Amino acid sequence: MADIALKSTNVTKYFHDPVTLPVLKNISLEVKKGEFVSIVGKSGCGKSTLLYVLSTMDRDYEGELEINGLKVTGKSLNDLARIRNESIGFVFQFHYLLPDFTCLKNVMIPALRLGKLSAKEVEAKAYEKLKMFGVEEQALKKANKLSGGQQQRVAIARALINDPAIIMGDEPTGNLDSKNTGIVFDLFQKLSKEFGQTIISVTHDEDFAKRSDRIIEMADGEIKSHG
Repeated sequence: MADIALKSTNVTKYFHDPVTLPVLKNISLEVKKGEFVSIVGKSGCGKSTLLYVLSTMDRDYEGELEINGLKVTGKSLNDLARIRNESIGFVFQFHYLLPDFTCLKNVMIPALRLGKLSAKEVEAKAYEKLKMFGVEEQALKKANKLSGGQQQRVAIARALINDPAIIMGDEPTGNLDSKNTGIVFDLFQKLSKEFGQTIISVTHDEDFAKRSDRIIEMADGEIKSHG
């Protein structure tokens, strides 16, 4: 069990408006530490809903969820916020950078919130992450002055500032052209292979999914194949 980063057991979730319908049905899966997994399936199959449950942002489900061997189901909002900030990094289709802040400040925010390092240490670490993604020269520019591909790389640097064990992506290349999609994929692969970080990414991009370690295929709220 020591090598399991995330485990869900019989996770079921309902939407109640206008009528009660199951959107996730008995989802049981395991993702190993350092594994790069893509979750695929048609729109509306429950991929993003599952990701939000796995990330602990959605607590309204039945079943159990464990992260790094720790049962997180039933924990308080404060506990879950701490677990997320320490253990999970998020990369979305839209980068959600604060447009009037510099790239450096954007990357620093989660680490300042965590409060484990001094502001000076956080700044040094943020520069390090920006350098890793080839955008350190943009550090003092406002986020809204960057190209889409650069903004997404800054967003990944921000997701990594607290060295999370798990990185979750919701269509992380959905707004990028093929060149930038390739760059982001290579970055993710580097994180899993060289740094042992676990990547769980929802994607519509077949090439992106095929190049990852494993594909989990969903349909109608169920897992059809574990890859």
